[in-house]
Amino acid sequence: MTVDILSILSKFVFVFVIHEQGYNKLRPSECKPRCTYRCSATSHKKPCMFFCQKCCATCLCVPPGVYGNKQVCPCYNNWKTQEGRPKCP
Repeated sequence: MTVDILSILSKFVFVFVIHEQGYNKLRPSECKPRCTYRCSATSHKKPCMFFCQKCCATCLCVPPGVYGNKQVCPCYNNWKTQEGRPKCP
C-alpha cells in the first residue's frame, strides 16, 4: 500500500516539476530543438520531425524524452488523426 502511494506521489511530482519547467510554454523557435531530441531515437526521423513540429507549433509543447510522457502536454496528447490514432509523436 505504501509503495503504491509513493509511486503515485512520485509521478505527480514528476509531472508538476516538468510543468513548472515550461514544457507547455514553448516559444515557436524552441520547437525544432525539442523535436530533434524527441525524434532522435526513431528510424522514421523525417515524418517524426514533421508531425512533432506541427504539433509543437499548435500546442507550444513537446513532451520530455524520446517516447511517452505525453500526459505533460494535454494538447499534444489529445490531438488525434481521423482514425483516432495519436497525431503527435
